[in-house]
Amino acid sequence: MGSPDFAVPTLEALHARGHAIVAVYSQPPKPAGRGKQPRPTAVQKAAEALGLPVRTPVSLKSAEALAGFQALDLDAAVVAAYGLLLPQAILDAPRLGCLNVHASLLPRWRGAAPIQRAIQAGDTVSGVSIMQMVLALDAGPVLATRDVPITNAMTAQDLHDRLAEIGGPLLVESLEGLAAGTVTPVAQDESAVTYADKLSTDEARLDWTQSAESLDRAIRAFTPWPGARFSFEGETIKVLGAETAIGSGAPGVTLDNALLVACGAGALRLTRLQRPGKKPMAAADLLRGWPVPTGSRLDA
Repeated sequence: MGSPDFAVPTLEALHARGHAIVAVYSQPPKPAGRGKQPRPTAVQKAAEALGLPVRTPVSLKSAEALAGFQALDLDAAVVAAYGLLLPQAILDAPRLGCLNVHASLLPRWRGAAPIQRAIQAGDTVSGVSIMQMVLALDAGPVLATRDVPITNAMTAQDLHDRLAEIGGPLLVESLEGLAAGTVTPVAQDESAVTYADKLSTDEARLDWTQSAESLDRAIRAFTPWPGARFSFEGETIKVLGAETAIGSGAPGVTLDNALLVACGAGALRLTRLQRPGKKPMAAADLLRGWPVPTGSRLDA
């Protein structure tokens, strides 16, 4: 049960290991592109390529959806970024329960955006947790974890890809250990819980009164979505890359003509940007056709 790219390696790992995948659940195709034609999820595409049956219910709350799920007579259900709420009756149906591939080291960063919040908070390590699902949000006992260091250059996309890569094999190990009785779920420490709130486009506007380090983390956390941004000369510019630097001045004011921007503490060198309707480009290329002189004020 999964929908976006993050879940595809888990599906492929289960299939490669030879497990009998009797059904793949994914969110329904959504209109996309210029023609607004229904576009299947990444998981649906991957499942169909493997010749697996796919179900795309709008909800799992109906009696019909529950009956169809129970009729599968499952040993286990594997959930990775599915995006639909699983009612208690669904959680109870498989013999071994429902196992979730979660992109954090639980109990840290329960919730919708664990990858982005870990980077934004300055965490030096993230990882994947395999959890037995309960009705409460990401609160079930943990079967296994695997750490991944967060480097100073890592974006949310980079960390996403790394966690997706290790999530599949870790899930397979955990599932087989649970079935064999060699893996024991461990309850989470409720005193250490943090929550990863859903991202919004509003918070991606760069507040130059923050420190350069904080803004650098925000830029990496919000790449590729929703994209950190500022306004200049009536345009909203996305920032896709930056480096902390030495410098001081009024927050949001450029300190040279190469996009060194003063922050609440320190300065930030913007290195990769995107203007509306344009392709991403290096700052030097952007400035050749669209200069931003020293002393320019960049608005949030």
